[in-house]
Amino acid sequence: MVKHQPLQVYERQLCLSCITGIYGCRWKRYQRSHDNTTKWELLWSIILLFTFSLLLIWSYFWWEADNDYNEFNWFLYNNSGEWADGTVPILATTAAGFTYIAFLMVLALCHVALGQQLNLHWLHKIGVTASLLTTIVGIISVNQTWTQEWDIIPISLQATGPFLHIGALAAATALSWIVAGQVARAEKTIFQVVVVLLYLSVLLGLYVLPLYISSPCIMDPRTLKPRPEVFGHQGAPMLAPENTLWSFQRALQMNVTGLEADVAISVDGVPFLMHDLTLRRTTNVDEVFPDRKTKAASRFNWTDLQQLNAGEWFLKNDPFWTASSMSQKERNLTSKQRVCSLEQLLKMASDHNITVVVRLRRPPRDHPFNSTWINETLQVVQNSGLLQNLVMWTPDDEREQVKQWAPGFIQTSLVKRSPENLHSSGISGLLLRYNQVNTDEITNFSKNNISLTLYTVNEPWLFSMLWCSGVSAVSSEAPHILRKVPSPIWLMSPRNYRLIWVSADLISFAVVIGIFILQKYRMSGIRSYNPEQIMLSAAVRTSSRDINVMKEKLIFSEVRNGGSAEELYEEQCFDSYTNQSISQ
Repeated sequence: MVKHQPLQVYERQLCLSCITGIYGCRWKRYQRSHDNTTKWELLWSIILLFTFSLLLIWSYFWWEADNDYNEFNWFLYNNSGEWADGTVPILATTAAGFTYIAFLMVLALCHVALGQQLNLHWLHKIGVTASLLTTIVGIISVNQTWTQEWDIIPISLQATGPFLHIGALAAATALSWIVAGQVARAEKTIFQVVVVLLYLSVLLGLYVLPLYISSPCIMDPRTLKPRPEVFGHQGAPMLAPENTLWSFQRALQMNVTGLEADVAISVDGVPFLMHDLTLRRTTNVDEVFPDRKTKAASRFNWTDLQQLNAGEWFLKNDPFWTASSMSQKERNLTSKQRVCSLEQLLKMASDHNITVVVRLRRPPRDHPFNSTWINETLQVVQNSGLLQNLVMWTPDDEREQVKQWAPGFIQTSLVKRSPENLHSSGISGLLLRYNQVNTDEITNFSKNNISLTLYTVNEPWLFSMLWCSGVSAVSSEAPHILRKVPSPIWLMSPRNYRLIWVSADLISFAVVIGIFILQKYRMSGIRSYNPEQIMLSAAVRTSSRDINVMKEKLIFSEVRNGGSAEELYEEQCFDSYTNQSISQ
């Protein structure tokens, strides 16, 4: 008597169902396919890859731009008139978008590895399109409003390049499993050759990439120059309101060797410290002088300026997310800060014998001191008692006259010039943004005895890289952070770097060769056109449940190929009877 085996037993493939279900809403087994991906879906795969690459660059840009978040927020304030931390929504949306697109990329790679047909769901297509367009709009916006910040990418790659190279090499090596599987399953020789050549080209490019990676921190540690001096840019504005006495006191507590301040001149001739053109952002001028709140800061006399509070805004806006960590005593001191005069700053610097960087802003044309602003400021400096060799004088106006009155000043230029031009002008110092010079230029200035100070340096990685480059001083809004950097974050001799490079390449090559051999061995007995028929010939040696699972797969496969379900059922019954007879 023939005993028919039930065919309703299904093999559970939870992982595969989740991969195809989340990616293309193909949760059922009959919805999945091993057919080639359509050209339309291949196009969407390319769009997904492009979106991932663009978001990767965008995310890296904002990760490294952390050094200049305050600068970005200041740009936004100048355009909108309202202070807000604009980096928070950008970082949140960037992180969410990158996580989403990266997840889809992983699912797509899993499809390729498992030989499944790619079929991105329409909801994901909308999500990919939205992510792509949002990123493009963001890139265009940054390019229009903050163009100079793109320099952070090549600069940061000098610090991260060696490590990103190792990560990229590891990723390319891991992808060899998928590539080898595709090559082993492919029936067309031309396809195999093209895939292998493309992959090997990418791999070879990564193997030789270190030839084009340069970093000042790849050097002989014995040639490392002394630690750069740190100047407090507007004091310590992350710990206290900028350009106030409390801010400069906090900077001195962080062991800075100099203080940098922005100087304006009041309508009655008193030089005072103010970064913005107006008083709205850093004082309560809206409350005290509401009808004059949009006036230039230099339009106020010193008596009016002394009525303004220059600390409450810091507690209210918390621009650096540090106000909440203040003690009650610090909060009280902050809330009582007033607009600081240049005279008060110079007295503090004289008491502590530290350098002062004076950055002057010329008053408007109709200002009473438009033609004598240099003289008024110079007189205050000379009367302060601060040693002349501790003053870095930056204005180009009437520089020759200043040299005669104060020959001991460190004449400093805010404009990049050649060492020869600087020497001929009697200038011995440069104060530039960190992206305006490269490593070779830093070395050249150092050889020609030009003191180079770069601003604004807040992040340890940037400080370390400039240290390795040989910069003599940096101006920072975060002296409390740089204080914790007693040595470069990483320093590697060229010999050690070459050893790591060659070792990583050899290990990667050996792993890739091993994976290709393993995949060829695994796929050697598989018939790629119908993988569900594998092991059916060995049904005698398998359990009854496994036989049922394989028979079920075969029936579904043959029905799709045009076979009759009834005929297949009879054939399966006959096979079952034969197998049972053999086993008996």
